[in-house]
Amino acid sequence: MTTEPQTAVTNTDTRGERTVLTGKVTSAKMEKTIVVEVTRLVQHPKYHRVVRISKKFYAHDEQRAAKQGDTVRIVASRPLSRLKRWRLKEVLTRNASAQ
Repeated sequence: MTTEPQTAVTNTDTRGERTVLTGKVTSAKMEKTIVVEVTRLVQHPKYHRVVRISKKFYAHDEQRAAKQGDTVRIVASRPLSRLKRWRLKEVLTRNASAQ
């Protein structure tokens, strides 16, 4: 009976996947901070009707690339300030009226 030594399986990516949200920029007036409104559809627990739920997230925008009305993708990060827990990943579509 031969026994092989067990090799430990090491996972190089121990952080896991970051949460990614897509929403619309409602404000880009602060320094390197944008406010992103994320809308999702939820079924009402009692009436079983689909309802739109909106929530605002503060996200860090280092290059100030996002403008008001843009559709952006944000990703979860470490706390950057009292309210900022997200950072801008990419700008998906530009607001045509802002240009």
